[in-house]
Amino acid sequence: MINEASERIFTKNFILLFLTNFFLFIAYYSFITALPIYVLDELKGSEAQAGLVVTMLLISAIIVRPFSGKILELFGRKETLIISLVFYLFGTIMHFWIINFYTLMALRFFHGIWFSIITTATYAIAADIVPEHRRGEGLGYFTMSMNIAIVAGPFITIVLLGHAASFQTLFILLTVLSVGTVFITAFIRVPKLEINHLQSKLKFSMNDLFEKKSIPIAVIALLLTFAYSSILSYLTIFAKSLGLLEAASYFFIVFAASMLIARPFVGRLFDKKGPTIVIYPLIILFSIGLFLLTVTKSALLLIVAAAFIGIGYGSLGPCFQTLAVQFAGKNRSGHATATYLTFFDIGIAVGAYVLGLIVSHFSYSGLFLFAGIVALSMLVLFKPVYNKSQALVEESFNETAVPLEVKMK
Repeated sequence: MINEASERIFTKNFILLFLTNFFLFIAYYSFITALPIYVLDELKGSEAQAGLVVTMLLISAIIVRPFSGKILELFGRKETLIISLVFYLFGTIMHFWIINFYTLMALRFFHGIWFSIITTATYAIAADIVPEHRRGEGLGYFTMSMNIAIVAGPFITIVLLGHAASFQTLFILLTVLSVGTVFITAFIRVPKLEINHLQSKLKFSMNDLFEKKSIPIAVIALLLTFAYSSILSYLTIFAKSLGLLEAASYFFIVFAASMLIARPFVGRLFDKKGPTIVIYPLIILFSIGLFLLTVTKSALLLIVAAAFIGIGYGSLGPCFQTLAVQFAGKNRSGHATATYLTFFDIGIAVGAYVLGLIVSHFSYSGLFLFAGIVALSMLVLFKPVYNKSQALVEESFNETAVPLEVKMK
């Protein structure tokens, strides 16, 4: 019989890790919301320069992310997480002394380095501390820490700046949150994994950068975030062009609410019935939401689209990440997480650029139509990609299996 206590998701360690991730992403999304305005109003920069605020962080994250799994393996998950959070805190404090646009870009690059390592560590630790048989449900709950912050971060920023608070006040708040992440993490107990550290230090190969068994699923995640970048980068501008800017704030509230409502049911179904039964319907829901935006002219239709996208995109991400970790195995959860998040970041970065070209030559309807087609392509690609990952797992098992006659000696 399975010990009931060992099957609990909401343990003390899980809750503390959830809070660490929540505070981190509140700061992350607050910066994303505030810094473009800071570039325009305080640094007197251009719109193109304001757009580089997100791009620069993603560039450094994409560069560093493949190495983060190896870093976790060498120095330990908790140790790496605490050190990275301290450096991220230092970067947050340095925002008080920004003197020009180039200083800000250097700071964003610095922040991106530690952000990529922190997020790899938190998701790898989450995968290790949730019960293995409830991993889909557990990682789904954990990802809610980021999903709630998607709404909370921009909301806090808009409220503060909307009430004539200075950017310095905002930076103080974000510094306090960053201090909180370091303090909370100190009390998290992380399970020790059986890793040959001597062999790990002496050898370095592509296997240390990417988990090959997770790459096929990570490619599907790239398509997911490519399509979602249409929302992340252009939804607010699209709503403004329709005179629905106020409704856009409700879009993200409905997006988050529908995601939070669906998440527990999707996670349980994923664990009990398998991934296929939930992933195909979620892809369809996400695609419907994007297609609805191509014909949106009213606030009501915008909100309806938000519900479809919230359920679809908000649930697909944790499902794909759970598969990436499961295919890799427990001792490779850090590498699997790094691989998954590298492709995740690339999807957002490439999507924002490519969809920007599409909207400049066509329209917002064309942008969301193309994003919907990309999302729909996952219906065709998921099964062969899933089978490929399973084949890689079997191949890896056969390579490491001990011959029968050796076992018997």
